[in-house]
Amino acid sequence: MKKLVLAVAAAAVLAFAATAGAITNGVPDGDNHPYVGLLVFDVDGAPAWRCSGALISPTVVVTAAHCTDGADAARVWFQEDVTYGAVPFPLYPYGGPGSGAVEGTPYTNPSYDQGNPYGGGNGLPAFSFRDTGVVVLDQPVYMGQYAALPTANVVDTLKNKTPVDFVGYGVSEQVMTYPGENPYDRWTGPRIRMYAPSALVSGKFVHSAEYLKLALNPGGGSGGTCFGDSGGPDLLGGTNTILGVNSYVTNSNCSGVGYSARVDVPETLAWIQTFLD
Repeated sequence: MKKLVLAVAAAAVLAFAATAGAITNGVPDGDNHPYVGLLVFDVDGAPAWRCSGALISPTVVVTAAHCTDGADAARVWFQEDVTYGAVPFPLYPYGGPGSGAVEGTPYTNPSYDQGNPYGGGNGLPAFSFRDTGVVVLDQPVYMGQYAALPTANVVDTLKNKTPVDFVGYGVSEQVMTYPGENPYDRWTGPRIRMYAPSALVSGKFVHSAEYLKLALNPGGGSGGTCFGDSGGPDLLGGTNTILGVNSYVTNSNCSGVGYSARVDVPETLAWIQTFLD
């Protein structure tokens, strides 16, 4: 698995091929966010890891840089259900005719992991600076609605506990198969697009100019993000506006708080916009 500290939410394709999954404490999303897709990334022609992402135009998917970084190619499924009952083996994760996948080319934010002013301290993985990536699709995917880019610096105007919607295909629950099992190895769940409400933990913190801090606790009716949700959008509650993309969690139980790369950073918006011009 690539660059995986406990803080990163990417999932290795083959490790989770039979059980991969969903937002924690979430519910099936149905057709509510059809522009959120399941991405698989190839290295040397073979599937290597998977993430989530949001389609912002017929050919442009926004995801995380730690998903696109080092990948040669990518493909995406926008079906709500990408389990083998819906996409029969051996097509997923390989794509091809009949798989339902659309092929694409990954691009990584040129500022990713470059000159991180925060270093690796204060709970911040050093590699996660400007953790945004793009996949440009070989064929357009037409929808009635796409995810929308935010206004520059809009996150700075949002109050504490502003509602945020999580949508993605990451693992959803922990199932212990033997005593003492590593919490990371307990995660499982189906490859189904899931939704859960959460909230912004606003205020000034060490790297708040670049990151969202989001509640991951399942109590109080909220949910969280976990492995496989990397790159999935954190949407302003009840809208299609992307505030950030899931970047990392702080423990293998995917609890407490998580951090997402802000998409409203002016330099990040300008870079994404080059793929839309």
